[in-house]
Amino acid sequence: MTDIPARGPAFASPARAFARAAERLIPESAIALITRLGVAGVFFMSGRSKVDGVLHITDGTYNLFREDYKLPLILPEFAAPLATYSEHLFSILLVVGLFTRFSALAFLGMTTVIEVFVYPDAWPTHLSWAGLLVYLVARGGGHWSLDRALKID
Repeated sequence: MTDIPARGPAFASPARAFARAAERLIPESAIALITRLGVAGVFFMSGRSKVDGVLHITDGTYNLFREDYKLPLILPEFAAPLATYSEHLFSILLVVGLFTRFSALAFLGMTTVIEVFVYPDAWPTHLSWAGLLVYLVARGGGHWSLDRALKID
């Protein structure tokens, strides 16, 4: 009967080498940019579904906030434009990387409201958004952002 060698240390070195190579090949600014674009895309498309033309909020959007969303403590006539314009504005800011931390925090708040009051069973989706948003709040927009170019971040 032969002894089977332990695999831990033998595999640790290639794993470390791969991690170092990945860190060199994928700069954090690329991760921040992809994260900004991904989150912005989700929220921008949601905002676009609520309007006709450039920014005319549809009657269907108001009905959605009256009948389906029914947020407590906020009137649908106020919530609909607030959510719609926020989805547009903060998405654009994320794409260019301007006020990234603030925009991500606003979307994190919106995600929390959606999870708690609107679609509580959609937590896997909301958690994936939150993971990306927390990264942006913590790390900012990266070197490839207006925040960095303007020395805001």
